[in-house]
Amino acid sequence: MSVASSAAASAAGLRRAVRESVSGLPREFWWLWTSTLVNRLGAFVATFMALYLTLDQGYSASYAGLVASLHGLGGVISSLVAGVMTDRLGRRPTLLIAQSSTAASVALLGFMRDPAAIAAVAFLVGMASNASRPAVQAMMADIVKPEDRVRAFSLNYWAINLGFAISSAGAGFVAQYSYLAGFLGEAAMTLVCAVLVFLKLPESRPEQGTGGAPARTKQATTGKSDGTAAAAGADIGLGTVLRDGRFMSVVTLSFVVSLIFQQGYVGLPVAMGADGFTSADYGFAIAVNGVLIVVMQIPVTRFIQHRDPRRLLIVSSLLAGYGFGLTAFAGSIAVYALTVCVWTLAEIVNAPVQTGLVVRLSPVHGRGRYQGMYTMSWSVAALVAPLMSGLVIDRFGAAWLWGACAVLGTAAGAGYWLLMRGLSELEDKTDETDEVEEREGAQGNPPSAPAEAPVKATAPGAGSA
Repeated sequence: MSVASSAAASAAGLRRAVRESVSGLPREFWWLWTSTLVNRLGAFVATFMALYLTLDQGYSASYAGLVASLHGLGGVISSLVAGVMTDRLGRRPTLLIAQSSTAASVALLGFMRDPAAIAAVAFLVGMASNASRPAVQAMMADIVKPEDRVRAFSLNYWAINLGFAISSAGAGFVAQYSYLAGFLGEAAMTLVCAVLVFLKLPESRPEQGTGGAPARTKQATTGKSDGTAAAAGADIGLGTVLRDGRFMSVVTLSFVVSLIFQQGYVGLPVAMGADGFTSADYGFAIAVNGVLIVVMQIPVTRFIQHRDPRRLLIVSSLLAGYGFGLTAFAGSIAVYALTVCVWTLAEIVNAPVQTGLVVRLSPVHGRGRYQGMYTMSWSVAALVAPLMSGLVIDRFGAAWLWGACAVLGTAAGAGYWLLMRGLSELEDKTDETDEVEEREGAQGNPPSAPAEAPVKATAPGAGSA
């Protein structure tokens, strides 16, 4: 009887935890979340591009690497372009353009056979598929209350990994039958996302002159910024972002941390192969990453939601660095899997907290550009990481690569500590601004919550330049 009571209490506690994790978020967020999940369920190109080119089409590994680099370069460029579009055209039009372009380019890629054509279309796929990220993150910041943003970003990150875990397994079976079916399947799923956005998501971009961006600092009007955002109606360009010293410091630290995380996909398989492990062994070790994120993301988010973001970013940077640093001592699959557990915990904590920090440092009418610059830090890291791992492993050995990761993690942790010493003052200013925005929203002039009128004003083709 006591065992049954304990089981019932545990079940009730689990239901309560799930309810607390998902409650209180607006309906529009869940449509955006669903769009993210559907998009990742259809992921095929990023996962199987190398196998498609080498096994199915018979190209060399170096050519496959070139195509992957062009795909990544497209993402770097589109991060900035899409950020500008998000602020100028709006979140909804940018999402529709990005997802429609992704569907068309992915379908086209499946029919390409000429090497130059494959490389060119892969570059377009990289641009199109990465263009939706600044818009998604800006829209999420618009529609979710400040106190719920870490939870919202965490749930969205969970959807990305859940969809990727399911699609990786399903797409593997599809690839055995037909790679073309995989390309067309991703195109179809991306079109479903575009339909969801068109039917269910109103524009959320705060309108100029509606009070959606109250004055925050004098620096915004003088061309200088300390990262606490811009005044209402100020002309926010990429130059404004680049001159924002505090924010660009976050972008730099984000690049360092993402450079560490990328080693799980570029350095780790090479090092394990050099140690005599098979691709199946690596697949088992890296699968721990996806499983842990799916299982632990929500409970960890509940634990960190109201904790000091300064400490969380410092701790997650150290865990990332030393998690990979421990790989130098791995000699078995179990130890490799253990190291993956350590840096995956860092990833679970770092991703939503850092995205929330980017929102906090972004002016309301510049969220797209700021998110685009932040997204670019990850795209550039994806380009640099293979070069870094290959150079270090070839010249010095894998142990030096893992040591370098530990050094980078320590440097990132120290950087966050130095950067965040003035964050409490920033939080106070941001909280005051958010209170103003919520009061204005209650008076019928919402800066962040989607309303019916903006939908009509920003329908496709009606966005303001």
